[in-house]
Amino acid sequence: MKAIKFCEYGPPDVLKLEDAGVVEATGKDVTEFKPGDQIFGVKWGAIAEYVCVRKDRVALKPANITFEQAGAVGLAGLTALQGLQTGKIHAGEKVLINGASGGVGTFALQIAKAFDTEVTAVCSTRNVEIARTLGADHVIDYTKEDFTKREERYDLLFDNVNNHSFSERRLLLKPGGICVLAGIGSAGLHKGQLGRIAGNFTAAWRSRFVDQKFESYVTTSNQADLKFLSDLMAEGKVTPFVEKTYSLDQTADALRYFEEGHARGKLVIKISAVVTSTGELTPDEYVPATGLWETETMRSVGRPREVNH
Repeated sequence: MKAIKFCEYGPPDVLKLEDAGVVEATGKDVTEFKPGDQIFGVKWGAIAEYVCVRKDRVALKPANITFEQAGAVGLAGLTALQGLQTGKIHAGEKVLINGASGGVGTFALQIAKAFDTEVTAVCSTRNVEIARTLGADHVIDYTKEDFTKREERYDLLFDNVNNHSFSERRLLLKPGGICVLAGIGSAGLHKGQLGRIAGNFTAAWRSRFVDQKFESYVTTSNQADLKFLSDLMAEGKVTPFVEKTYSLDQTADALRYFEEGHARGKLVIKISAVVTSTGELTPDEYVPATGLWETETMRSVGRPREVNH
């Protein structure tokens, strides 16, 4: 969300990139989903009663995951998964996650464990137990210890914070190790959004001359990765960590809390339930509906329920 500072947004723009709901209707060429299916995915403008999404940007919600949890997955889960894939993660590696208690970090920690790696999580004091609960093998409290001064070396550094220099992070890596810069990173010395982007390129260029590599990436939405995340959740290997749930009229409060920079896991905005074409929902089944479309032309609309901030 902070990347939105690149542009100015206002009415009639609608924010949010993640949602979960029940299919209300489908386009004529959509065969993978049907009305009544419970889904989650990625859609710009998800803080709304109705959204229309492309079929390749959603996946079926596992039965063991609530809509609040599913609404927190989309972009954060994809960012974590694709970042670890960029780092060529594989079983037996030692993985360090800087910023392990945030939205992306909580997913990265669990996904890395699902790959059968040894995970060290970096977070603040109040989040140490969260990291342990999510499966971290080791936890470093950055308020008490500078993790860049440790003698331990890692195969993969997944960096959500990018608050250390190129040299400091390079020395954390084994020969052939990879540092993945999640989001808009930097070499630790650049200020401002454009400066941080330049830092990404600088770090990648400098790593051409050493044994360790720095990699940046752009998260993309695709059904294969969403399905992979769905399978991990169904198997109990990944459980979205939701710190707070807000109602639609509390959206401004959610944004303010997020801007403070200390949110743990994900924040979710819950849209009021409605009657859909599949019938009236019981109080325990209050879910949104989402329309699916197969081209750039809107075919149908539905109503969403849980969207993550």
